Amino acid sequence: MCMRFEIVTIFPEFFTSFFENGILRRSLAEELVTVGVHDLRAFTHDRHRTVDDRPFGGGEGMVLKPEPLAEALASLGITPKQGTGNRGQGSGRTRVILLSAQGRPFTQALARELATEERVVLVCGRYEGVDERINQLYCDLELSIGDYVLSGGELAAAVVLDATMRLLPGVLGNEASSDYESFGVADAEIVVAEDGVPRSQHGAGGLLDYPHYTRPAEFGGLRVPETLLNGDHAGIRRWRHEQQLRKTLANRPDLLEGAMLSREDRTLLEAIRQEAD
Repeated sequence: MCMRFEIVTIFPEFFTSFFENGILRRSLAEELVTVGVHDLRAFTHDRHRTVDDRPFGGGEGMVLKPEPLAEALASLGITPKQGTGNRGQGSGRTRVILLSAQGRPFTQALARELATEERVVLVCGRYEGVDERINQLYCDLELSIGDYVLSGGELAAAVVLDATMRLLPGVLGNEASSDYESFGVADAEIVVAEDGVPRSQHGAGGLLDYPHYTRPAEFGGLRVPETLLNGDHAGIRRWRHEQQLRKTLANRPDLLEGAMLSREDRTLLEAIRQEAD
């Protein structure tokens, strides 16, 4: 059975071009994943198709009303408190997610978790937010894709869908591709060979990916590092691992706290820090 995504939004047309390009288009055509987009305004009952109202207590902006959202979720078989506390904790279940700037940060680890589900329902917030009772009654998870505010949850829904979908079997041309990249899981086997060189970059182990190069060997006055050209595979592995450490230290030093670091890694990181000083 293929994985299914349901998206509840007031802008269903937002996703049209998103579904017509790249690996998502092929995955949909081959039914490796299916997607349903649901117009929230279809679940209103006034001539203006009203989905929002002013917030109680005053304040700026408007808030998405609970009634249309509840009807939209009911049309998908989602009922209040359904499976509260365990829905989505394993394969074959539905996970209902509210996309919100106040949510838990979206990570590659969470994408891997979502990829085990049969169905993920993405509720796109808009305006100042969604009536909190929808979150309390229907949603398993409130999710944010970053520490910034978007105009709505549609972009966030596209990010979550793409990051999760590419982890499904058959979606990527090379299924190992999702392992050989930033935030990849660590190798289950021995990570370091006897010579102290990481056996491979199969599992990033919490580090960012290393820099990549292709032809030509020289561009804009810069040459590809000689290590990558000399055929010394152990040297290449060593160089790539050092670059992972350098890039993570430079761009995401917070990741180093949870990364799988050997004694050699910590010594090298200290040398890199001193070099920078």
